[in-house]
Amino acid sequence: MDDARLYDDDARIAALHRLNVLDTAAEKPFEKIVTLVRTVLAVPISTVSLVDRDRQWFKAQRGLETQETPRAISFCTHTIQQREPLIIEDALLDPRFATSPMVVGPPHIRSYAGIPLRTPEGYNVGSLCAMDTRARRFSPADIAILSNFANIVCDELELRLIAQVDHLTGALTRRGFVEQAEREMVRSRRYERPSTLVMLDVDHFKAVNDTYGHTTGDQVLHQLAKLAEATLRPIDVFGRLGGEEFGILLPETGGDEAMIVAERLREAIAGFPMQLSNGATLKVTASFGIAVLTPTLTSVASWIEQADTMLYAAKANGRNCTKLELVD
Repeated sequence: MDDARLYDDDARIAALHRLNVLDTAAEKPFEKIVTLVRTVLAVPISTVSLVDRDRQWFKAQRGLETQETPRAISFCTHTIQQREPLIIEDALLDPRFATSPMVVGPPHIRSYAGIPLRTPEGYNVGSLCAMDTRARRFSPADIAILSNFANIVCDELELRLIAQVDHLTGALTRRGFVEQAEREMVRSRRYERPSTLVMLDVDHFKAVNDTYGHTTGDQVLHQLAKLAEATLRPIDVFGRLGGEEFGILLPETGGDEAMIVAERLREAIAGFPMQLSNGATLKVTASFGIAVLTPTLTSVASWIEQADTMLYAAKANGRNCTKLELVD
């Protein structure tokens, strides 16, 4: 029976993007794996390759100087189309790769072994690869070793994702949110597109915990996150930055539009009766601060700080309101 997940590229790419790993910085677990592959299999090149819509991007690589290549010339785009390993003993004898610029030019790949990286949902998002500049046969023991390392890569991708998701609210953790904001800063400036960051804080949340208990406080935060998920756009990014403080990243959004988005969520929170486990309801409000990305903001930390300044201005203004940093 055909495996439909091998041919549904849109769903496969969605599974890849859910991992929140593309364009992230180097991380030790993946760096160690490619180093071990290169050492144990005695190959000059090893990569953890993730195949996006139009490119393959390397989460880790040894023996290559580039961070990504076009998908069309990659070996890995063929690897992800099957469940079993892809083994090429001599690329010059394989019509799929004989004229590839990666074969006839640098890095002069001649032989290749790739193990698909499969998500729990069953999508091949990339591959763990071992490559040589000479024709060679990869033994069954070589493939078994590479497969074991690929399983570790898949586990690390899942652990990495778990570490980025707050268990209580389902929002991104501070780490996950900051990584997304860093990528958005780069994207926004590269394409000269607007982007805005919003900070929100639950008003008088300490009083909620002191009066009703921390279990009730947790219920409030969980339901607030669900409200945000239902109110925000699919492209928006929602994260819990600590305690009752949350961040919202609004790509392709200027200050005026961000004010509309923030006010919509603020009104939704103020008008929603939070359902408590004892059957009672509780009304809460939240304050919002907005900072548009400008050339003067040189880091995510400064961007968050600017939005935080506006959040404190909203608190000082009586709470349950939104303040926008005015940009000349």
